Amino acid sequence: MARIVRYLHRGEPAYGLIEGETVYALRGDPFGSWERGEAIGPAGDVRLLAPVQPTKLVCVGRNYAAHAAEHGASVPSEPLLFLKPPSAVIGPGDPIVLPAGSQQVEHEAELALVIGRRCRNVSPEGAWDYLLGVTCANDVTARDWQRQDDQWTRAKGFDTSAPLGPWIVTGLTPAEVGALEVVCRVNGQERQRGNTGEMVFGPAFLISYISRFMTLEPGDVVLTGTPAGVGPLQPGDQVEVEIEGIGRLRNPVQAMGEG
Repeated sequence: MARIVRYLHRGEPAYGLIEGETVYALRGDPFGSWERGEAIGPAGDVRLLAPVQPTKLVCVGRNYAAHAAEHGASVPSEPLLFLKPPSAVIGPGDPIVLPAGSQQVEHEAELALVIGRRCRNVSPEGAWDYLLGVTCANDVTARDWQRQDDQWTRAKGFDTSAPLGPWIVTGLTPAEVGALEVVCRVNGQERQRGNTGEMVFGPAFLISYISRFMTLEPGDVVLTGTPAGVGPLQPGDQVEVEIEGIGRLRNPVQAMGEG
């Protein structure tokens, strides 16, 4: 198992590894062959970026029955898919900027799957071979826009609506990924708590299902849905997504034009 990060090094993004409290350079290709390089410094002194730069984020709606129920929606018979653009991605510590015009922006804590190699039309049994690892995500959503629009592009795809991080954890088995606690806190107060075992459609099935319709490229991200308990974000809030054994993704919230 490894923890892969992206970090700012001499003004440029670079891949690295975290072992203990130290960041090391990653020599090679995180999606191929690599080895640990020299020590960069203490993790607290290194500026972490979003751990991956996807060509697309494929997201799954209503994949927890309790979340569907809290919105009065049915659980779909097949995965309900939508996309977030790469421009929505931010990293740990980056601000979530509330979009002008929306009056109801909400958090959605999620497990994110990071694809490790090109994936097209794979079986559920073989899907795990295409996974690099997992990370934490927040599917930030303008709920009023989601209700207003016939599709979710505006509500789900605005800038800063896809925090990812703090790192990618590799080497977990399907059983391990299928039994992780997912928690969201706002200003230290718990808002969401669920378990990946509650997903309607599991991670391997989702990779296989998505790969029937579109090619998943190395670094692409699949957001697997959120447990119940989603709620509003306000300027000045600090929102935290914690996934058991993976890490904590923290982001401040600010209004448009602040900072």
